Amino acid sequence: MPSPDVVLITKADCHLCSAARAAVDHVTKGLGIGWREQSVDDDADLRERFAEEIPVVLVDGVQRDFWKIDEARLERTLRRTLGQQA
Repeated sequence: MPSPDVVLITKADCHLCSAARAAVDHVTKGLGIGWREQSVDDDADLRERFAEEIPVVLVDGVQRDFWKIDEARLERTLRRTLGQQA
């Protein structure tokens, strides 16, 4: 089964983004999967779509969390996506 596409949407000068990076990194490392970061500063469509919800976590293109990333919820979501017991 392929790994889920985990994307953290961030912006410059975002105090919540640092905590979100750490949370996403912690969860994905524990599951042995990768993730990537995209900035709304570099993408007008993302900026319009997510405006005030930054940071945002997408899993396979679906918004799963925003502002304060809940590690337990993200792990459950990723385990379900991977077909593992949550």
